[in-house]
Amino acid sequence: MTAWLVRRLLWSMLVLVIVSGVTFTIFFAIPANPAELIAGKYASKQTIASIEKRLGLDQPKPVQFVRFLGRAAIGDWGFSYTSQQQVREAIGQAFPKTLSLTFGAVVVWLLLGIPIGVISALKPRSLWDRLAMIFALIGISAPAYWLGLVFLKVFSDMLGWFPLGDYAEIAQGGWGAWAHHLALPWVTLALLYAGWYARMTRAEVMHVSSMDYVRTARAKGLSPSTVVWKHVLRNALLPIVTMLGMDVAYLFGGAVLTETVFGIPGIGGLAWRAIRQRDLPMVMGTVLFAAIFIVVANLLVDIVYTFLDPRIKVEA
Repeated sequence: MTAWLVRRLLWSMLVLVIVSGVTFTIFFAIPANPAELIAGKYASKQTIASIEKRLGLDQPKPVQFVRFLGRAAIGDWGFSYTSQQQVREAIGQAFPKTLSLTFGAVVVWLLLGIPIGVISALKPRSLWDRLAMIFALIGISAPAYWLGLVFLKVFSDMLGWFPLGDYAEIAQGGWGAWAHHLALPWVTLALLYAGWYARMTRAEVMHVSSMDYVRTARAKGLSPSTVVWKHVLRNALLPIVTMLGMDVAYLFGGAVLTETVFGIPGIGGLAWRAIRQRDLPMVMGTVLFAAIFIVVANLLVDIVYTFLDPRIKVEA
């Protein structure tokens, strides 16, 4: 187990270096000089050259990349070209908002998707099954920005039940205000994923229910609920765990459309502004931040697999 973890960590570090290298290369393939953007449209060449020297942009590109990796390894992700704020500090301020959005949305889509999928699988081709699959299709097909705008128009503008966007800190408004501001974003984001989880759960439960060991459990006289909970769901949830780990890790990198529609100052908005402003340190920081979560999620999913299914063993 220890040797396997060491190998996985080494591969994870290599993946992070590759992701950083690809991001760095794409950024500098864009024909724009960050120093010119910082100095302004009418800045002199001397001013631009001074900014390039101060930011290290006059160094060869490989040197700039190696310097970034060296600083990142010790926790220094540099300063934003545009705001002069520390990248790590900016990400630290934005991440709690993204975490709040992700956590609530995950709870909602699991409470919707998995029960709907299980009931649909236990009653295939019934009215409930057809309604559930229509719900899943709508959730999968509806764009996040459209759902968000509809919810804001109906529940915030017309009915006045929820605030019109914005974000409330727990320390300032309390848990109630925090949840009240995030309720619509949670539902918007959850509907996009609940459909996928409902369809995946339905397919896996139907597949596992046809296995020999499940038929044997039923032949032994076990109750339907015992068969479902102890024999079907435990095995059917393995692909769901993989999906959940990757989806959560992806959303930790920022749900750009949902955050933008509801005015949540999270990681997604931070990354989008950095890309538009050619703010290399902020782009590298947010991409690396998201990549770290994806790499860690893959590792955790592999470990969880060994507990859900004893037949799965990690290589020594």
